[in-house]
Amino acid sequence: MLDIALLPGEYAVCRLAAGSALPYALSSGLGSADVVTVSWTADGISVICPADRAPAQAVVETAWRCLRVAGPAYLAGTGTLAALVDPLAEARVSVVTFSTFDTDYLLVPAVRLTEGTAALERAGHRVLG
Repeated sequence: MLDIALLPGEYAVCRLAAGSALPYALSSGLGSADVVTVSWTADGISVICPADRAPAQAVVETAWRCLRVAGPAYLAGTGTLAALVDPLAEARVSVVTFSTFDTDYLLVPAVRLTEGTAALERAGHRVLG
């Protein structure tokens, strides 16, 4: 069983063109619960951020809710994401995941949040918030 915290507010999944500068607003003034992740590839820059910080020049898909696995994740651990993604897939809830050094995050469509959290709880996880 995992404890999963529901972060406040909506999130956006964004795509910037390769070589774009990262907007300053993404790294300044983050609240204690805000999460921003950036991935650079030769094809472009992907950003996940609070919806109100989505870069104006980005292709943006909004209305996601962000869930954070409470407590530290262990990099050598196995099965954590599968234990979360599998119940969501069975409930036909789309999911975007990312990991940091400390823990794992999931984004589910805001319109499917109730179904997503119910699926996680049926799988034995506890959703907080």
